[in-house]
Amino acid sequence: MGVPITDTELATFEALAARRRAGEPLQYLEERIPFGPIEVTVDRRGLIPRPETEQLFALAVDAVVEPQIIVDLGTGSGNLALALKHAFPDAVVYATEISPAAASLARENSRDANLDVTVLDGDLFDPIPEHLRGNVDLIVSNPPYLSEAEIAELPADVRDHEPRIALVAGRTGDEVVAVIASEAPRWLAPGGTIVCEISEFRGPAMEELFAPLGGEVRKDLAGKDRFVIGRA
Repeated sequence: MGVPITDTELATFEALAARRRAGEPLQYLEERIPFGPIEVTVDRRGLIPRPETEQLFALAVDAVVEPQIIVDLGTGSGNLALALKHAFPDAVVYATEISPAAASLARENSRDANLDVTVLDGDLFDPIPEHLRGNVDLIVSNPPYLSEAEIAELPADVRDHEPRIALVAGRTGDEVVAVIASEAPRWLAPGGTIVCEISEFRGPAMEELFAPLGGEVRKDLAGKDRFVIGRA
């Protein structure tokens, strides 16, 4: 005979089931999910980390040797920044985030993981201390890269529950990545590296945008254009 279910446990289960029936992503119900070498809390404040972004993390780790200064642009839950701090414990890691709610989530994850990442409120490079200009060894980003038209084509659990600001860049989808490509050369140290997640449909355009950094498009595990890597 099994252990009886308490009224509290039943109520919790029914509440979770109702949220899932309403289309809320499973990861938000689970609350804690693995990302590379760490775990992070996820909720509606931040985008759910995808396997492709874990591959971005792996590409970044393989692309650099003992970076001293790392910057994660648009950190969301903080997953990339925290995983990189875990991989390079001696590095100073900064993470920027335009959404105050997502920045709060990233700070909570930093505290819970006991990984010292400085989360800065603001858009992309705007809040980064000026003294870091020309001194950043590694820049990473999983920026919004969907167009306004593409949001309608997403599954309902993504479209209706994950933060739109983390998904949609603007009319073309290239708006945020274009800013990153334009500004990155001013921040990277000589020999510094940038690894950015991109739309699978925009590989050639991204190579052109990142041409001043020798931009090279890499594919994800599904064989789709998904990342661009550049070096100062």
